[in-house]
Amino acid sequence: MSEKEKNLFTFIDHDTIESERIIAPRYSYWRSVFRVFFRKKSNWVLLGLFVLLIVGVFIIPMFAPYDPNENVTRAQYFHKSPAEAIRTFGFSFKWILGTGGFGNSISYGIWSSAKTSLLLAVICAAINMFVGTIMGAVWGYSKRFDQVMLVIYNIIANVPYILVVTVLVYIIGSGFWSFVFALTVTGWLSIAYFFRTQVMIIRDREYSLASRCLGSPIPRVISKNILPFQTSVIVTILARELPYYISMEVFLSYIGVGLGAEVPSLGRMIQEAQTAFLIYPWEFWPPVAVAAAITIILYVLGQNLADASDPRTHM
Repeated sequence: MSEKEKNLFTFIDHDTIESERIIAPRYSYWRSVFRVFFRKKSNWVLLGLFVLLIVGVFIIPMFAPYDPNENVTRAQYFHKSPAEAIRTFGFSFKWILGTGGFGNSISYGIWSSAKTSLLLAVICAAINMFVGTIMGAVWGYSKRFDQVMLVIYNIIANVPYILVVTVLVYIIGSGFWSFVFALTVTGWLSIAYFFRTQVMIIRDREYSLASRCLGSPIPRVISKNILPFQTSVIVTILARELPYYISMEVFLSYIGVGLGAEVPSLGRMIQEAQTAFLIYPWEFWPPVAVAAAITIILYVLGQNLADASDPRTHM
C-alpha cells in the first residue's frame, strides 16, 4: 500500500466498553419535574406569594404577638372600623384592619390564626400521607391483609367523616393535638384505599414477580418496586390534602366543633364574626379572604406540581 493510500484510512481498535456507551443526556427525575414545573410563569408568581405568606405567617407573630383579650375591658374599642381604629390608635400595621368584638387587633389575629391553620394542615397531611401510603402499599400487595382491611374499610367508610371528627372532639376535647388526632385517626383510610387500587395494578408485573421469586422480602419489594412508581400519585394526593385540611378546620371551627376558643384560627375568627358581618364587615371578610387565598394557592401549586411529576410531561 502506497503512502497516499495509507493516508486515506485510519485503523481503530475495538473497545467493548466504548461500544456499549450510550451517548445521551443523563436523566434526572426530580430535575425534570422542576424544569417542567418552573416552565409556567404563573408558578413563579404563586410560589412567590406562597413564600411571602409563609414568611409572614411564621415571622410576624414572633414580633407581633396576638392577644384576643387585649382590650376586653374597654368597650369603647369594640368593633372599630379601620378608619376609626387608625384615628384612635394612630396609623400602624396592628390596627390597619380595625378591631374585633372585644377590641382585639384583626390584623395580628389573622397572622396568628393563619399560622395555626397552616400548621394543622401540614401536620395532618403528613401523618395521613405517611400512614396511608405505607398501609395502602401493604394492603394492595398482601391478599390476606386485603381481606381484613376491606372489612374495616367498609365499616368505617359508611360513617360520615365529619361525624367521626365531631364525636372525637366532644370526647377528648378541643385542643390543638386533640383536633389533630380526630382528623387523622381515620383520615388515612381513604388514602390507603386509593393506594391499594394503584398497587394492585403493578404488583404482578414481571419485575415484581422476579423479585419475589428471588426471595426479596415484602418491605423491599414495596419500597423498591412499587412506591417509586407512585410518586406522581403521591404528589397528586398531597396537593389535595393540604388545602382540604385548611378548609376542614375553617368549616369545623365555623360550626363550633373545631379548635378551642383559646387557640386562634381562621375558622374561629369567621365563626365569631358571622353574626355581625353585615354590620361590621371588616371583622368577617379579611379572614375569609386569607383562608380562600391560602387554599387556592396551595391547590393550584399542588396540581401543577402533580402534573409536572408525571414522567409523560418530561419529553
